[in-house]
Formats: sequence, structure tokens, C-alpha cells
Amino acid sequence: MTPINLSVIDLLLAALSLVIASGLSILLTLNIHRSLVIAALRMVAQLLLVGLMLRYVFTISSPAVTLLVLAAMIVAATYEVYSRQQFRFGGWKRFGLGGLPITIATVFVTGLALTTALREAAWLDPQHTIPLLGIILGNVMNGTSLALNAMLTSVQREKRAIEARLSLGDDRYLALGEIRVSATRNGLIPVINQMAGAGIIVLPGIMTGQILAGMDPLDAARYQILLMLLLAGAGTIGVIAATQLCVVAITDERHRLRLDRLTARN
Repeated sequence: MTPINLSVIDLLLAALSLVIASGLSILLTLNIHRSLVIAALRMVAQLLLVGLMLRYVFTISSPAVTLLVLAAMIVAATYEVYSRQQFRFGGWKRFGLGGLPITIATVFVTGLALTTALREAAWLDPQHTIPLLGIILGNVMNGTSLALNAMLTSVQREKRAIEARLSLGDDRYLALGEIRVSATRNGLIPVINQMAGAGIIVLPGIMTGQILAGMDPLDAARYQILLMLLLAGAGTIGVIAATQLCVVAITDERHRLRLDRLTARN
């Protein structure tokens, strides 16, 4: 099998579904057509720019450039985690609380993959390292963001109950234990749903893309299994680390709740 080459006309025809959806929005006065069109235009522009950039990075194959790209991706993901929170920490905590867990989880799992299943690939080979780290990083970012948002929102909502438990002698880990567990589960819902529904409910995007590109379906399934295991492991590590750090950040060494460290998003 040979890959199917897509032309501009093919992409425009694929956009017909979006045109129909926008038309329905106008007809039914749902007022979502503008957001759909803007998001679609941004997506096209961003992916084309990334494609051009990666073509250049793959061509020069420089370890220094690869490291620079990886660092930029992690910094951008850290900012996204911070920007999505309804309640935020001030100072360095706003970035460290999200940046440290996603960096540790992403680098560890990417390194694990490159030393085991993908051991034939060079560590700083951009064609392997950048896509692998990118998909793992995106998954960890989403899970961490969901978990932190759920935890900080719950702490604000249940502050009186938490302070009561602390005043009765519970330490911060015990007083915030139920909230931490709930936030962890909330952050892992997308990963668990993705694994549970893979193959039966939906063909994952990576497997679908590889099959459309001409790969044998069984080989595509193996790659998908590998990636989903990596995503689940990295996501879980990132979420657990983030919620543990959040317990420390939202309290002090005397086990007092410190909501004064948070500010609400405008």
C-alpha cells in the first residue's frame, strides 16, 4: 500500500462539514459559527507552520535545535496549565506547580520509550523525539490542568471543612486527602476513557492515521498500544505529582490552609 497524497482541494472538500455546521449555527441562531471558523483557521495556520518548522528541523538534524524545540514545547505547556486555572498561585508557584510535574513525567516516560521499545532511535533524533515528546506532553498537560483546577476549586469551596479538620488535629495530607483523590481521578478520566474505548468504540487517531498512510493494521495497532501505555503512565505520574505538590503549596509548614496565596482569574 502507498500513502494517499492530499491536495488543497481534498482539504477544502473535507471542510464542507464545517461549512454545513456553521450554516446550521446561523440558521438556528446558535452563534457558534464565528468560533468554529476562527478555531479552524487557527488550526490550519498552526499545523502548516509546525509542518514547515519540523521539515526544517528534520533536515538539519541538529541536537541543539532539537533540545531548543523540546524546551519551547515544555515552556508553552507550562503556561497553558497555569492559564487554564480558575484559581491561581502567585509568584514562581504559578509555573512550578504545573511545570515541574509535566516536565518530570514527560521527560521520564519519553526517555523510557527511547531506551526500550524505540531504542533503535537516537535520543536527539528530531524525527522520533519531537513527535513522541509532543504527544506525551500534550496528554500530561491536559490531565495535570484538569486535576489542579478541580483541586483548587474544591479547596475554595470546602475551605471551612478543611480548616475544621486542621483545627482538630489532622495534618494537611489527611485534611486534603479526599479532595486530592477526587482531583486525581478527575485528571485521569480522559486517559482512562481513551484506553477503555480504544478499538471497541473508536479507532484512535494515531492508528487511523497510520492505516490511512498505508501501514499494516496490526502493526498500527502495536504502535497505538505502545503510545497509549506511555500516555497513561505519563499522565498518571504527572497528575499524582501535581496534586501532591498542590497540597504543599496551598498549606504552610504549620499545616495551615493558605488561600491568600491564590487569586481568582478575572
